[in-house]
Amino acid sequence: MILRPATRAELPAVLALLADEDRVVDPGSVRVTEAYERAFADIQGDPRNEMLVLVDGDLVLGCLQATYIPGLGKGGAERALIEAVRIRPDRRGGGLGRELMERAVARAEERGCALVQLTSDKRRTDAHRFYASLGFARSHDGFKLAL
Repeated sequence: MILRPATRAELPAVLALLADEDRVVDPGSVRVTEAYERAFADIQGDPRNEMLVLVDGDLVLGCLQATYIPGLGKGGAERALIEAVRIRPDRRGGGLGRELMERAVARAEERGCALVQLTSDKRRTDAHRFYASLGFARSHDGFKLAL
């Protein structure tokens, strides 16, 4: 398995992973809108963003987006923000999520990040246990404002 930045050809597979957490969605059924195209191009064109995929041959098994945030805290080091973490529902339970996250954390460490942070929907209690098993601590409360 390889972890690497997603290609444009893999965009439907990534969108399929994000479309439904509980069932496998056929990437061929996903409509890639102009907004998705623009967002993907923006991610690809920004050295502080990566849409990473975990692949086995041509099959996209998982994905996440990593954003590297500069800041004055932590001695001026970047921090990595991880979002949109998904593993194909039919491939869960075999360690792929752990592999995906450990590799993403290693990428952040190699980049010189001082910490990795993420958010997770409050309803995803299984995901919370998973992140805790990786060493993530609930250190802050998050707030969002929908616009």
